[in-house]
Amino acid sequence: MPGAILASVARGRYDAGPMTNPDAIDARGLCRRYGRRWALVDVSFRVAAGTSVMVAGRNGSGKSTLLRIVSTAIRADRGTARVLGHDIRAERETVRRRTALLSHASYLYESLTALENLAIAARFLGREARRAALLPLLAEVELAERADDAVSTFSAGMRKRLALARTLLQEGGLVLLDEPYGELDPPGFRLVDRLFGTLRARGCAVLMATHLLERGAALCDEGIVLDGGRLRWQGPARDLPSLGGLDPATLPEGR
Repeated sequence: MPGAILASVARGRYDAGPMTNPDAIDARGLCRRYGRRWALVDVSFRVAAGTSVMVAGRNGSGKSTLLRIVSTAIRADRGTARVLGHDIRAERETVRRRTALLSHASYLYESLTALENLAIAARFLGREARRAALLPLLAEVELAERADDAVSTFSAGMRKRLALARTLLQEGGLVLLDEPYGELDPPGFRLVDRLFGTLRARGCAVLMATHLLERGAALCDEGIVLDGGRLRWQGPARDLPSLGGLDPATLPEGR
């Protein structure tokens, strides 16, 4: 199969071909409507296990909706997908345990400490939740000194760092990053780049939505472009800024 991702065929029908391992994502004909407006229209694509794909598009193109459907945070109105071999409808809880979503909202417990938030996530994933096991994760995002402080005292950038630490609990599954650079300062940008490499080294597949086309292209294997909820382009990520029909100058630098 040429490339790590195969995308956009009529009505989501395509030949999956022989596979020895399940794809990280196998989505077919995904559609989602908010009221009378279709946010996603017949989106089909595949992401091979262990690969990384950048999702690009202007505001309102359907990027966040796509990631939320794949994570099972919301349901598609039409179409279906399998994540690491598991159906997002019939095996929703299994998909959630194999998938980490970094979204615009941090979904952190404000009254709990940074360490307590990580412990809750670790227990859900069946991972070690002792302090000694979690402190290194906080150190990776430069929050070890704030481990016992309540999240309510954190700045927006610090909350994003804690949410990034939570994604590091995922091993060998799928990580969905929705504008990971948003709310971060330049050192935070470099932190995201470093953690992206850590996730890849662990064998995680990564689907990242970002407006930072050149930065994303340097990190990802493949890229797709959404426009008006439809899949308009797919190919090597390194070609996306010039061939994907997007002018980087017209896109905001993060949310």
